[in-house]
Amino acid sequence: MKRLALVIPLLLALVSPLFLSAKKEGATKKKIVLIAGSRSHASGEHEFRAGCMLLAKALNDESGLNVEAVVVGKDWPKDKSVLDDAASIFIFADSVSGIAGEWEYLDSLAKKGVGMVFMHYAVHPNPQMGKKYFQPWIGGAMESEWSVNPHWVADMKVKQDHEIGNGVPETVTCLDEFYYNMRFINERDKVLDLVTATPTRKNMYRYINLWNQHGVDGLDKEHALMWGYERPNGGRGVGFTGGHYHHGWALEGFRTVVLNALIWSAGITVPEDGVKSKPLTEDDLNDNLDSYGKNMKRLKLPNPSDWKKLKPARIDEKREAAFTN
Repeated sequence: MKRLALVIPLLLALVSPLFLSAKKEGATKKKIVLIAGSRSHASGEHEFRAGCMLLAKALNDESGLNVEAVVVGKDWPKDKSVLDDAASIFIFADSVSGIAGEWEYLDSLAKKGVGMVFMHYAVHPNPQMGKKYFQPWIGGAMESEWSVNPHWVADMKVKQDHEIGNGVPETVTCLDEFYYNMRFINERDKVLDLVTATPTRKNMYRYINLWNQHGVDGLDKEHALMWGYERPNGGRGVGFTGGHYHHGWALEGFRTVVLNALIWSAGITVPEDGVKSKPLTEDDLNDNLDSYGKNMKRLKLPNPSDWKKLKPARIDEKREAAFTN
């Protein structure tokens, strides 16, 4: 009995620090807020809410990381205090609708070291706001009459010697509206090219509204589709031009590189094998899609090899000739 009386305090002394450590770790859970834009385009395109829900589920339920992902929308949250304790903010919306004029507030968060990730159309402010805010926040942005937005089949090269590349294949093939020729800060070497790809005449699927001479000149050259930026005064930013089609989330490499970017932007070390998430089923891919009534589409799981069989887009020679006149 005396031995038991001696052993119990010893066990308590050994176990108590573990409980305290667990409690402390729980208290330091980092919060990532995902701002989802309102419905736009067509079913299966610009599915901002569904995309954010997929990412949040992966972070909260599947990653095993000490994070809390919160989805808000449509567009800017009704109560912006949800952002006050965020380690990172992800905006997936049409242009700057996810900012809703709150430039100075977001800028104050960036200056405090809050991470920021902008995806697809959200990387496209006007040139003035791009220079004043996006460049200091994430190192660059899309700019009308400079950048282009064709749909093409990109063999995305993921930077393997950076945390973003952890657990991601060196090459990920995806059909998307990948903007390229971004407007970056003058100190271009300070911007990390995290995912790159080379547009060509052969892998072009559609030339659309913003096609210009810079797009033509940029063919057969490697461009950053995802970039990262470590701000001089602290904090990290990421821009990614993909995300037009919802089908990209079904590609493990596509999904993982975005999850890695979210974690990295929050100042968390990306696991060596990347942020874990479960493979998506067809039902998963169709969860939380925006309602389009009779025009709703049932999305199928993509097969990248099918995209390789697509015929190259027709070149509008008359249109392109006018670029230089």
